[in-house]
Amino acid sequence: MQKSIRVALDVETARIYGRHILEGIAKYLKTTKPWSVYLEEHELDRDPREFLKRWDGEAIITRSILTPEAVDEIKRRQLVVVDVGDMGPPTEFTRIQSADSVIGSIAAKHLLERGFESLACCSFSKEHWSARRREGFAAEVRQHGFTASCYESWRAGKQTWQHEQSELVEWLRTLPKPVGVFATNDLRGQHVLEACRRIDLAVPESVAVVGVDNDEVLCGLCQPQLTSIIPDSERIGYEAAYWLDRILVGSTDAPAAVEVPPRGIAVRQSSDVYAVSDPTVAAALRFIREHACEGISVSDVLEHISVSRSWLERQFRKYVNHSPQVEIRTVQVRRCKELLKSTTLPLEKIAGLTGFDHPEYMSVVFKRETKETPGRYRKRHADGRS
Repeated sequence: MQKSIRVALDVETARIYGRHILEGIAKYLKTTKPWSVYLEEHELDRDPREFLKRWDGEAIITRSILTPEAVDEIKRRQLVVVDVGDMGPPTEFTRIQSADSVIGSIAAKHLLERGFESLACCSFSKEHWSARRREGFAAEVRQHGFTASCYESWRAGKQTWQHEQSELVEWLRTLPKPVGVFATNDLRGQHVLEACRRIDLAVPESVAVVGVDNDEVLCGLCQPQLTSIIPDSERIGYEAAYWLDRILVGSTDAPAAVEVPPRGIAVRQSSDVYAVSDPTVAAALRFIREHACEGISVSDVLEHISVSRSWLERQFRKYVNHSPQVEIRTVQVRRCKELLKSTTLPLEKIAGLTGFDHPEYMSVVFKRETKETPGRYRKRHADGRS
């Protein structure tokens, strides 16, 4: 009976990106001869030499930074390696990673399509993945004739939260509004949103924010919920396992690097807006976003911003290409969709939470806007067909 290949998976289990890489490896192993897998729960930043002291095998898929010392130890052990890391520079081993410059470009295109001419990037210092995303963003912005402002600081642990927030606040104050901000991961996006909250900058009307990783828990905890680009880290895991298998059987065609493009972008409230330079219209949009699900009418909006109905109608047509009433309904229906997908609440309860007096009227509006009933929408998403 042939002995299984012993493979260590040096991939962090504490973050969504790493867990999706592991899912991709698992998907590959379902289609081929299984390995004897060694996996430890750990955070991202560790020296691979630590676990090499506790494990004996033939091959590794690693996310760790491969320092010269770590590379020397790997060579001494004659281990086969596929690198799925992105924090350090490439080494002599095959590397499978996200197409980070493409991620930055997608973020820029998303914000440019929404009419933003003031653009900025919030990234981390001394991080290769963050720098590549920032450069891709800046290059796309330059192609459209604009320049991106940039703020960088160390990752968590290098300075206090209060100091970090103070610096972010001061940077945000200097940016021309409205501004589209690309945060190089979702955690960075949450930092930007919190800084906006501290100085009452309206999101997305004054500051639109886009993150990366589509960590649904973190994006959902953000207020408002964070738009995020979706890396295909599962594909990275699958490709890493495939190429490791090829190298183990003696193949010499393994590439130096494979860049896996992202799957797309999950648009949420933090960027679901069109750039509006008029502060009064921006205030009206913010009021609608915050209060539409309380059952407000256009009269309530007019009372809040003290303008005439005809002026507001004209400005909405100019900036967002529809009426204030349509904007109210859009916010209500969007919230209906969220509750239908993520809860089992009855329609009567959802109607109350979204500003409709009766579930029957909510159903009429919902079908008019989406071309399907609330019940059908909920079932389709529960069945996983959308």
